[in-house]
Amino acid sequence: MKRITLIKLLLLCMPLFGAACSAKKAVVDHAKSTSSTTQQEDAQALAVKKLTFVQKVSDNQVYAKNIVGSMSFNIQAGDKDITVPGSVHMRKDEVIRLQLFIPLIGSEVGRIEFTPDYVLVIDRIHKEYIKADYSQLDFLKKNGLTFYSLQALFWNQLLIPGAQRVTESDLKKFDVVFNNLSSNLVSFNSGNISYTWNADAATGQINTADVVYSHAAHGTSKLNWQYSNFKSVGVKNFPATQTFTMSSSAVKGGAALQVTLKMNEVKTDDNWETHTIPSDKYKKVEAEDVFSKILSL
Repeated sequence: MKRITLIKLLLLCMPLFGAACSAKKAVVDHAKSTSSTTQQEDAQALAVKKLTFVQKVSDNQVYAKNIVGSMSFNIQAGDKDITVPGSVHMRKDEVIRLQLFIPLIGSEVGRIEFTPDYVLVIDRIHKEYIKADYSQLDFLKKNGLTFYSLQALFWNQLLIPGAQRVTESDLKKFDVVFNNLSSNLVSFNSGNISYTWNADAATGQINTADVVYSHAAHGTSKLNWQYSNFKSVGVKNFPATQTFTMSSSAVKGGAALQVTLKMNEVKTDDNWETHTIPSDKYKKVEAEDVFSKILSL
């Protein structure tokens, strides 16, 4: 009798054991589901945070069509360290022009002009000039640089290689590393080229840009661009001092080349000609060693 009663009791408890097991499984499944949902929410929140910061960085670009000003131009390469007065004339999507003058006298000694279609270097002293498209200039080609990427670097902006400008829909293509410090890192990678911008965490202002171009045939080229001494241009700020350093096999001897532009003022004048036409008296020379030409100005 006791045996039968014990069996009955066990049978009566079976549903309770089953319910307990189901309840435990439900708790585990709920915990897994909650964890997965939390991870998804965290990932979405991080993606929104990144996009918001990239938008802040992009919004810092100046509205002006023209940037103009006198400057001090310094170039260092090997044992060369040359400083001369000069001027900067930039018109959005049309030209970047650097003019170099003889100290004290003020006469133009040379001119470097970047346009969407070609690069022009004029040597007033030797009455020579170089005019070539970007594919003919190793130091640009090996760094993956076009007019529009150079323009973005000169104008203190984000860029996408091969694109004329960064659109709203492009912003999600950038990644951000939050350093929990005074600056964050914005990056973009495509094929052989990688871009990294160090931007102020609070304002999104770009302080430095680094470009690394790696190619099996061309080796590795590095470009570092530093910005400082920001001046007001309307409601935005523009870096009056820029220093860019490039190390590449494209530079003769593989030496690093450093250029510093220190603008005395930043204006938005538009009363100037966009393109330069070399005189018929000037001789056109090959574009193979453009840096030597610049150093000889």
